Amino acid sequence: MEENKITQKIIGAAIEVHRTLGPGLLESAYQECLFYELKSLGLSVKKEVSLPIIYKEIKLNHGYRIDLLVNDKIVIELKTVESFTDVHFAQILTYLKLGEYPLGLLINFHTKLLKNGIKRFINTQ
Repeated sequence: MEENKITQKIIGAAIEVHRTLGPGLLESAYQECLFYELKSLGLSVKKEVSLPIIYKEIKLNHGYRIDLLVNDKIVIELKTVESFTDVHFAQILTYLKLGEYPLGLLINFHTKLLKNGIKRFINTQ
């Protein structure tokens, strides 16, 4: 399935979770519910995917974890914050680069209207 179609399904599922639960919960609650919704759509979804850092000849396992990985292509990083910061943007861009994933979504469930809390990122490297 094409990444844009998968992204549309992910955003639709995230909106459904937000519509049902509203803002104000912990990130882990949204993660479990979005995982459930995406699986019910027939997508391949992994939670807490370990992402090591490869530096020259060494592999560093420092506990970096992707919140959700869909179809081994799309990184989903979930937040429950007042607003995104440059650190959030750098985090997802780094995950895309390290894992060589083509696309990422940064989703902030701590918003009144979820569409205002979604940012899409493309790996240009």
